[in-house]
Amino acid sequence: MKTWVGVTATLGDQARARPRRSLLALAATVLIGVGMWLAASRWLLPTSVPSSLRLAHLDPTHFFSRAFLARSASYERFLDIDALLAELTLLAVLCVYALRGHRLMRESAAGPIGTGMLLGMLAFAIVWIAELPFGLAAVWWERRHDVSHQGYVAWIGESFSALGGKFVFVSFALLIAMGLARLLGRWWWAAAVPAFAGLALLSAFLSIYLISSVHPLSNRTLVAEAQALARIEEVPGTKVEVQEVSRFTTAPNAESVGFGPTRRVILWDTLLHDGFSRAEVRAVIAHELGHVSREHILKGVGWLALFLVPTTALIALATRRRGGMARPEAVPVALLVLVALTLVLAPLRNVLSRRVEAEADWVALNATHDPAAARGLLRRLATTSLSDPNPPDWSYVLEADHPTIVQRLAMTEAWESERGRRSSP
Repeated sequence: MKTWVGVTATLGDQARARPRRSLLALAATVLIGVGMWLAASRWLLPTSVPSSLRLAHLDPTHFFSRAFLARSASYERFLDIDALLAELTLLAVLCVYALRGHRLMRESAAGPIGTGMLLGMLAFAIVWIAELPFGLAAVWWERRHDVSHQGYVAWIGESFSALGGKFVFVSFALLIAMGLARLLGRWWWAAAVPAFAGLALLSAFLSIYLISSVHPLSNRTLVAEAQALARIEEVPGTKVEVQEVSRFTTAPNAESVGFGPTRRVILWDTLLHDGFSRAEVRAVIAHELGHVSREHILKGVGWLALFLVPTTALIALATRRRGGMARPEAVPVALLVLVALTLVLAPLRNVLSRRVEAEADWVALNATHDPAAARGLLRRLATTSLSDPNPPDWSYVLEADHPTIVQRLAMTEAWESERGRRSSP
């Protein structure tokens, strides 16, 4: 009898020890994962902007009239509030869909993964309809201020075409997530992160082929200057092309896309036809080449992979009550968690984006040695697109993925001061 009691006690101790060992193993795994995440983020975070650089607090009235500041603040405030209301509507719609959307699967005979894909596409179709009034309101506001020429019907058509692209993306993402969940169970998200990061990398590589109405830059002087800047910034051979957008908007813009053999600088034709000087266009090209030389697109994919780790893990946790991501009824919950986390993390993403844009400004100044052209460019960018040079804090935190115009102007002065200190004996 004593022997039986002893064996029972030993077995009980072992049973109690198992959960403790499991918790310790889980805690150790989480700590190792967090350490690796922080190490990777520390590798992606640094920029070439001197850590000692301090930007002066400039008075916007030194660069812009009070009338323009009032008009641009009013213009941006409407668009910011409109965007915020659209995001709240998006969350509300997805909350309702997460509660009731799974009932629609009763009408489907497409199998678990096919049904999940249908539920995902239906969610985005409903969201598109719900957000349509806010998009039309933004078009009306931009047309009223002569920033956009686009008609309402044309905008709806373009938005509907973009919805088709979202359908393809959502379907493919759900195919991967649900397929991995059926193979790997609750740990599907660990395999999904590299899969999604790989797709993002492929998308970045091929992005140049998805941009319409693009042709090579024809101005020979600008072409020669762009080639010289590319050599200075150590990205020789980077092509500069022009996108025709003036039939839709008067706002100027530019972007860098692709990497390796597909890397390009894309200038909107509004930069070439709306009174920008050659030096100012050269400053734009130098800025975009700065993105290329500092490999910001690849770093963006790296940040995406890092954010996918907690995002997919939380989706896996949130969908357990619906049977996990292998089940189609979990899809509405997964979409809600994904969008909610995207909105919650937006201020952090904006911080990272502003660091990247500040670095591109700094690289451009080092390449052109022309802060006066940069200041002229920034002032003209603000006045032609009605951008508020010094937006309110809430708008800056929630919406701004670039430094403010005033901050960028301050950087040109800081660059001059830094150069003066370096050249002084």
